[in-house]
Amino acid sequence: MRIAVFSTRSYDEEFLRPAFDGSGHELVFLSPRLTAETLPLAAGFDAVCVFVQDRLNRGVLEALALAGVRLVALRCAGFNNVDLAAASEFGITVVRVPAYSPYAVAEFTVGLMLALNRKIHRAANRVREWNFALDGLLGFDFHGRTVGIIGTGHIGAGVARIMHGFGCRLVAADIRENPELVALGARYCSHAELFAASDIVTLHCPLVKETFHLISDGAISQMKSGVMLINTSRGAVIDTQAVIEGLKCGQIGSLGIDVYEEEENLFFQDLSNHISQDDMLARLLTFPNVLVTGHQAFFTRDALEKIAWTTRANVDDVAAGRTCPHAIQVDRQAAVKSAKQ
Repeated sequence: MRIAVFSTRSYDEEFLRPAFDGSGHELVFLSPRLTAETLPLAAGFDAVCVFVQDRLNRGVLEALALAGVRLVALRCAGFNNVDLAAASEFGITVVRVPAYSPYAVAEFTVGLMLALNRKIHRAANRVREWNFALDGLLGFDFHGRTVGIIGTGHIGAGVARIMHGFGCRLVAADIRENPELVALGARYCSHAELFAASDIVTLHCPLVKETFHLISDGAISQMKSGVMLINTSRGAVIDTQAVIEGLKCGQIGSLGIDVYEEEENLFFQDLSNHISQDDMLARLLTFPNVLVTGHQAFFTRDALEKIAWTTRANVDDVAAGRTCPHAIQVDRQAAVKSAKQ
């Protein structure tokens, strides 16, 4: 297969090239995101390899199909940026990397918690200026606190194991219970119960219709005053404006996010010489109790190697006509119905 790799950064090429050596597939690395405007770059390719900021809506997928593209290889777990019904209608197979390194994201999540609680980022900046005062750096013990985990798949379970090791009580919410968490003593409950019980709320759910702006004004009002809120899932799971209001009134005591609902035109690039046009993010960054990182929770050598090799295996399966275990299945009847609406 001839594959156009969109949204390429140096590290993508570093790990994908050796994984595809000797595969018989040709990779062409392209730095732009795949959007309606960059569609001409996909001409002449059998497949496109894309990441979280590429936008594969119905129009893009129809154009890809007309250009002969038959495979979309996501080098990530999430697929909210792909119109799956349209892909099915146009005969395009969509594959993903479902579990490249849950440890990477889980460990980073807990790193955000620790940094926010003990003000490590602020303390490090102070010491650089020879300020060794402890005023304003007071934290709390994790031991004995309650952590609410929304989404208890591989990543959520990883966070649960770590926080259980700290001696935390665990409450959880998901459409199905994870026996591993139950064995750790986690109590499954409704979102409202979880919000009311938790000192820390951490989000590990996919972005679907049911989870869009899950953290809203109403949800925040149900939380403990001074709650710590962490999001390493998808940006639009939280309503950013509602969170800003929660921070202003003190209902949210601290916020750590590695994702942002308007990150599409911001993350994965150096904008340090540009004037910010995003007023919401600019407002968030004024809070001393907010820590924002640029979608780096996944970013470990182990994860990038797994992404590259799983992507290679996915492409090999589709090229050989084998069933790919990481293909995203779509109800074709629902796809046809959606297309007619």
